[in-house]
Amino acid sequence: MSARIRLKKFGTKKRPYYRIVVMERTAPRDGKAIEELGYYHPIEAGDNQIVFDAGKVRSWLEKGATATDTVRSLLNKKNFSMESAK
Repeated sequence: MSARIRLKKFGTKKRPYYRIVVMERTAPRDGKAIEELGYYHPIEAGDNQIVFDAGKVRSWLEKGATATDTVRSLLNKKNFSMESAK
């Protein structure tokens, strides 16, 4: 199984929001997710913009899942260290 931690798009035109999910590498962007880890609201202000469960993210990284570049940068904005998870 090659799982990826990536974004799944929701919302309406010009009002997007995303869920941070674990999905198969070959699954479509809006396909079925294995597990939801959090969300990202780019329009929100402050601390409500990025919310995720660090424990779940860490466990998926330990299981061998890889994060996309976008998710990696979002996690780094919340001071989540990718190296400590491996």
